[in-house]
Amino acid sequence: MTHHAVPEGHRRSARRMRKALTAAELRFWNTVRAHRLMGLGFRRQVPIAGYIVDFACPEHKLVVEIDGPSHTFDQKIERDKVRDLTLANLGWTVLRFTNEDVLNKLDDLCIHILRVIGVRRFE
Repeated sequence: MTHHAVPEGHRRSARRMRKALTAAELRFWNTVRAHRLMGLGFRRQVPIAGYIVDFACPEHKLVVEIDGPSHTFDQKIERDKVRDLTLANLGWTVLRFTNEDVLNKLDDLCIHILRVIGVRRFE
């Protein structure tokens, strides 16, 4: 994920999106920022493969997407599937959570993330 491979437009969009997090994204970010989740390094609004993902842990090639109500529409669901497949083909694991899950079950989501990346304490 080198900066030179990212088009300037994507970089600008990612910067803008980092300043406008939803309540769920902000809650998740405050939980994982600065290596607070078992020392994992997460970045927010990261350009990858022409997409801007909500959160990425590059060390484990993990993407966390926090989906709002618009992700329940058929057209958006199909776009998300294509996006997830593209990222998976590049070796990324994509986890999707709803805003409600982040706001109401954040501890459970964090444990799930740790299990997915294989943190021994949670296997």
